[in-house]
Amino acid sequence: MKPSSLILFILFFSISTNAQETTGAIIYDERDDYIESFPNRITARLFYVNTSNSFNLNDKSSGDVKLIPNKQDRIGASVSFRAISISYSIAPDFLAENKDNNDSKLFSLNLRTYFGKWMQTLDLYQEKGFFIAYENNSLYYPKIKSFKIGGSTSYILNDKFSFRAIASQNEKQLQNAGSFIPGIVYYYTKLDLNMDSLNDDMYLFDIALSPAYYYNMVPAKNLLLLAGISAGIGLNYSNSNEKSTTSLLTELNLKGTLTYDLSNIYLGAHYSYLFLNHSTEHSTRVNDRIPFFQVFIGYRFKAPKKLVAKADKINSKINTKP
Repeated sequence: MKPSSLILFILFFSISTNAQETTGAIIYDERDDYIESFPNRITARLFYVNTSNSFNLNDKSSGDVKLIPNKQDRIGASVSFRAISISYSIAPDFLAENKDNNDSKLFSLNLRTYFGKWMQTLDLYQEKGFFIAYENNSLYYPKIKSFKIGGSTSYILNDKFSFRAIASQNEKQLQNAGSFIPGIVYYYTKLDLNMDSLNDDMYLFDIALSPAYYYNMVPAKNLLLLAGISAGIGLNYSNSNEKSTTSLLTELNLKGTLTYDLSNIYLGAHYSYLFLNHSTEHSTRVNDRIPFFQVFIGYRFKAPKKLVAKADKINSKINTKP
């Protein structure tokens, strides 16, 4: 499915499954003491992002071998409507870091949706072109590829805490609040190690229980600061060269966000770093890293009345709660 078709499908799905019934005047803004929400506004933003998925193989006999992707700076856009958020980005040649990309490629797609207190994320990373760093040497292999898909399922315990205020800005945190957020993370990764005489595929399956705590601080009107951490433990299944290994998996995810939100215009920056550590064999340790940095600016605008009416009509027919 093309990215544009996927975006249209997800937006239609969000209208169908997360619509709110309205009678009379359309409600565009709601608030209580802790959260201001925008139930019938479309939240759109433009962003610059730098992200990648790197690997560090630590073998007791041969030492550290690092697989470092040929990183790219990207620009993109995201759209949120009610409970669905979707983002898409490209790596244009005019950005300095992309001018000499040696035929490397990076595609990433991030989705997020909410079902009451439940939050679901989906991440996809597809990379081509890696540097192999060993001791003091670094060689570029344009045919090495990686593919990762996965995400998390989480439950937000505190009603006064808004995760949407930091993830998609279709809510606004008005007072300090934090929440314990238990969850599960899971990823499937394929590494295509095509270099010199070696042509091997490595398959990794990760699943972990991942309790997290996030805190939204509002030090001044319209200013939001977030700090969050999750630390999980689970299992990894690895398969390579017809050898399979099941081992202990540890997960650590650090997050920080700064947002300035004035009326319906907002801007800010977001940083996160995901660590997945496990063994593939008794002598080999794999460190899986996903750093993510984003700068964004956006605007909330009223959804067309016909769109809201259509969403409410579909919601009424399928009898789905908001």
